[in-house]
Amino acid sequence: MLLNFKHYINQENILPEKEVEIISNEFEVKEIKKGSLLLQAGEVCQNTFFIEKGLLRAYTVDSNGKEHIIQFAPESWMVTDRSSMYFKEPSELYIDAIEDSQIVILPIDFVCTISSKNPSFNVHNEKALHKHIRYQQKRINLLLSATAEERYVDFITQYPDLTLRVPQWMIASYLGITPESLSRVRKKLAY
Repeated sequence: MLLNFKHYINQENILPEKEVEIISNEFEVKEIKKGSLLLQAGEVCQNTFFIEKGLLRAYTVDSNGKEHIIQFAPESWMVTDRSSMYFKEPSELYIDAIEDSQIVILPIDFVCTISSKNPSFNVHNEKALHKHIRYQQKRINLLLSATAEERYVDFITQYPDLTLRVPQWMIASYLGITPESLSRVRKKLAY
């Protein structure tokens, strides 16, 4: 099936449907259970994970054992450690499943594989990379300069359905605040 993955590959209708079907079958699809670890800090990241169904997260753990969530990855999103993958360095990230999930495992040569079938996919990929960079820059700016309320509003804009799928402590970790502060923010915004 892989409807989300097929849609991702062909968002710009750059490949014939038959090619999309062939490409979709070239990558490993895996069912993973909630809590499964796909990447551990210290390992060199070898893949990008496209989420067909379910929810993953990328996070770090500081010297005190506190988790800091960098990214949530719901359906039709991808998650990886680009620095580790492209520079062949040990990862600082953990990537795990928050829900039972179905993922497509994309190797480092994913873009080359699709681009060999149609070079215009490079344009799509470049646009996706620039959107990711723009998102990361905005996120850093919010963490440095926005109030907890502003960060929470941005979170619910970015991830509209995750407040019902993710425990409050994970949202607080993503926002860089305590769960108690998040409760106060939510209560204030509810009025």
